[in-house]
Amino acid sequence: MGRQEQQSSIKDLIAKGKEQGFLTYAEVNDHLPDSIVDPEQIEDIVRMINDMGISVHESAPESDDQTLSDNAVSADDDAAEAAAAALATVDSEFGRTTDPVRMYMREMGTVELLTREGELRIARRIEDGLNQVSAALAAFPPTVEKLIDRFDLVEAGELRLTDVIVGFALPDIGDT
Repeated sequence: MGRQEQQSSIKDLIAKGKEQGFLTYAEVNDHLPDSIVDPEQIEDIVRMINDMGISVHESAPESDDQTLSDNAVSADDDAAEAAAAALATVDSEFGRTTDPVRMYMREMGTVELLTREGELRIARRIEDGLNQVSAALAAFPPTVEKLIDRFDLVEAGELRLTDVIVGFALPDIGDT
């Protein structure tokens, strides 16, 4: 569907909504381009239609329930053209692809990046969490028992201290 056809279709949809005073989700979906499949995009479009004073319903409301005077909207062609242009740009801004990688990258582009302070806060929380885990393990009797058994193996010469303590470095003694 070309851009002109999309705008024409959206104008027809808006005109129909102004005439009836409401639209159904099915009518909105029928007039949207096939490339718009993201629920958030559709909700944004429905919100724009609601902002124009046209309510969108799951199904057509009963004629008794409908109060057109509350939702009455003047049939202003300029407003319809502006709305059609706005809705058509939604397709050009968002839709154009269903490629998962591009969709993911677009979503990641909206996420705020960490600041230096944010990184420091997260690093402190990680460090505090690791300290809590270490304290809990040190207070757990089977862990202490296992550690003592490992040191006994080191004293017996069956195990090296570097195998027990992570980050331990033996000093260079030289060849004696």
